[in-house]
Amino acid sequence: MRESSRPNNRQNVLAICPDQRMLSELKPLISQHLPLTPVVEITAYPERQALQTAMSSQAPTLCFLDAATRRDSALSMISTLLSIDPALQIVVLLAANEPDLILGCLRQGASEFLLQPFSSDQLHPVLERLAQLHSRAGGETRGGAKVYGVLSVKGACGSTTIATNLAYQWKRHGQKKILLADLDPMTGTVSFLLKLKSTYSFVDALSRRDGLDSDLWKGLVTQYQGVDVLLSPENPMDGLHDLGDPDLVVNFCRQAYESVTLDLGASFGEWTLSLVNLCDELLLVTTNELPALRATQRALLYFDANRIDRAKIRLIINRFNSDVGLSQEAIETALHNDVFHLIPSDYESAQKALMEGKPIASGTDFGRNMLTLADRLSGKKIDPTGKKKRKESTWSSLFSSLVSKATS
Repeated sequence: MRESSRPNNRQNVLAICPDQRMLSELKPLISQHLPLTPVVEITAYPERQALQTAMSSQAPTLCFLDAATRRDSALSMISTLLSIDPALQIVVLLAANEPDLILGCLRQGASEFLLQPFSSDQLHPVLERLAQLHSRAGGETRGGAKVYGVLSVKGACGSTTIATNLAYQWKRHGQKKILLADLDPMTGTVSFLLKLKSTYSFVDALSRRDGLDSDLWKGLVTQYQGVDVLLSPENPMDGLHDLGDPDLVVNFCRQAYESVTLDLGASFGEWTLSLVNLCDELLLVTTNELPALRATQRALLYFDANRIDRAKIRLIINRFNSDVGLSQEAIETALHNDVFHLIPSDYESAQKALMEGKPIASGTDFGRNMLTLADRLSGKKIDPTGKKKRKESTWSSLFSSLVSKATS
């Protein structure tokens, strides 16, 4: 038994497959559709005790089971697996279309099946159906990473600064797998802000029509301070006329990471609309100056016309200054949209970070506001000092209880 692929905090996959050819055919597809997910390989039908030990230590949520090598052992294995973990989803692997064997596996409790030769076209809908079943059963959906899109209503509103710094806030929330992706094909500036260079960009990821896998992905991203960064092309004309559908790349990222922050660039166009539809939440960045608010009004109308649900839009007022421009109340009245968050102007901190090629320091006004924004988006409040609130000791709690009873 050995583990392949890199660890991931969300799920493990168990592959019980004595047929090595079948396993070698399956593994690249798992890597492509469930990137960076640990795969525990068992190359024989194990006894119950060994299987129980493996499942206890690895806690798999999904099992691929070779039902072709020895069908009786496989049918028995399904019962054993489900007796250990009734919630385990089992996909049986078959060498040929054998209706009796398929029916027998399903009756034993298998969820799905795959027929050789395995392909993405087979596996993708199977995983989709399993995810829906898991969701209806009250679990988290497969590929649970939340995708945040950050978009300026016009140039120079600061969406790239917000996207870049928001991505680094997720580390404070205990997340280990974080992606910041600059998907602005024309004016992407994440590389400039962080002083990063890469031979590859998101255009190279889009060009992989046959799919992505974890090894390829590691070559496309650049890691900086614990965050994977996918850059825009150095030459803004590279791939501009062949952007294609971002669905494959965004869904790959959703599977591979715990949080995904996308810097989207312009408000209009098919490329932006495709990305906005794929985002779970859209941070629409503006300022409280009149030209920016007029642009915000037009962007909201554009999204309405293209059936983008306003419930996913979070209006962010950057560089807010109550002495210049409209108040929050006036903005909400004019746009018929609530303001989600105000970020005050902090020019000096932004310029210092830009010169150093680093995220803006957490102790600045901007940094504290970014932490608050991350808290609000995630629904969790993190102590900015990083200190956990001390719990009362058991004796202290018991003493307080006794005193309370004595004085009541």
